[in-house]
Parts: sequence; structure tokens; C-alpha cells
Amino acid sequence: MGDWWYRNIAEPGKLPLLLALLAFMGTFLVTRTITRLIRAGRGPFRNVTPGGLHIHHVVPGVVLTVVGGFGAVGSGRHGIAACICAVLFGIGAGLVLDEFALILHLDDVYWSEQGRRSVEVVVLASALGLLVIGGFSPLGVDDMTADEQRDRVTLVSTLLINLTFVFLTLLKGKVKLALIGVLVPFVAWFGALRLARPGSYWARRCYRRRPRARAKAALRAYRHERRWSRLGRGFENLIGGTPDPERRERP
Repeated sequence: MGDWWYRNIAEPGKLPLLLALLAFMGTFLVTRTITRLIRAGRGPFRNVTPGGLHIHHVVPGVVLTVVGGFGAVGSGRHGIAACICAVLFGIGAGLVLDEFALILHLDDVYWSEQGRRSVEVVVLASALGLLVIGGFSPLGVDDMTADEQRDRVTLVSTLLINLTFVFLTLLKGKVKLALIGVLVPFVAWFGALRLARPGSYWARRCYRRRPRARAKAALRAYRHERRWSRLGRGFENLIGGTPDPERRERP
């Protein structure tokens, strides 16, 4: 346990990363709690609306992210300054990604169905951060021995092969698997070898004259959504709040 702590946490450069991740996750949870209280009309919290202009928390989030990011680059990976900048960056990133859906749609969709994208991105970013802290290096370089790392050809070939699988996974419409596959290569290999999701670039280009593949991909996607969507939505509602029901306009 002590060796793992030194290698993955106490090792220079890992402590700021841990602080940034804890600040990021803590900020998201606190922000969601406050916004849910505001939504329910409870507590002393209110929306910030100076002069009638609603200031979303993505605004201070961008400021803190910029300050923390530039400060971290300037302070290096050691010392108290690096830790402070890491915390600032984590807080800012938490505020920004909590309103990722607003940035994506350029509309206030925080409590709508589209607002679930923010929760999904935060969960994915937290998972990637935990993987990095746990000792995973990008594209599986940590699995190579010292002799293999000295061999430039082997190193470059491994990187290119893993990156190819990540790219194929993206083309098949599996963004989450591709991002995780950057850190855990076999995840990208799994996503690249499986059928593409309906509507993805790969499906549109490669399944145009393959009706059987299109039907199989659609059936697989339907079964996947039926099996996991309720569980995933329940988890998102638990940590992010239940979206407002969609209003249908009368004809």
C-alpha cells in the first residue's frame, strides 16, 4: 500500500493531479446540490442576475480554469503553488463541465433532456482522471518494459496502432469507448472491432449497401439502450437531478 501511494500519489506531479480531480468532483457535486435547491425554492441560494442578466456559473468557471491552467504551467509540478493552481483548475473545470450542454447547444438546457450531456461528460472526465491517478499512462505506454521504451520503433508502432483503434472507435460513433481507450487500449480495440452505432460516420459510409449489417447494428443499439438506459438514467438523475418533462406544443 505504501509503495502504491508513493508511486501513484506522493510521486512528484501526482499530488496536484489528485487535488485537481478532487476539486473537480467536489465542485460538481456542490454545484448540483445548490442548483437543485434553487430549482426547488429552498435555502438561501438564488440565481445571480445583476441588472436582470443571468450569470451562469460557467462564466466564473472559465476564469478559474484559465487562471489555474496558466498558473499550473508556470509553477511546474512541485510545491504549494502547483497544488493551489491545481485546485483552482479543478474548481473551474467542474463549473464549466457542469454546463457543458449549455455550451454545446448555446441555449439554457440545464434542466432539459439535453442537459444530461453535462452529467455524462462529468462522469466520463472523472473516470478518466481516476484511471490516470491509478497508474494508467496514455495509449498503454506504461505496459512497456524499459528495454521496449528504448526501442523507438517499437514505441512509435505501439502508439500508432493504439491510436488507430481509438480513431476507428470514434468513426463508429462510440465516443465514450474511444476516450477510455486512450488510457486503456483494449477498450478501444473492443470498440473498433464491434459493429458501428447507427447514424455514425462508419455506418453511413460502410453499411450503405449492407442492409443486414445496418439491421444488425440497429438491433444491437436498441437492445443496448433497452438494457442499460434505465440504469444509466437513474444514476444521472441521482447525481444531477431529474430533467423537466418535455412540453409538447398544441397544434
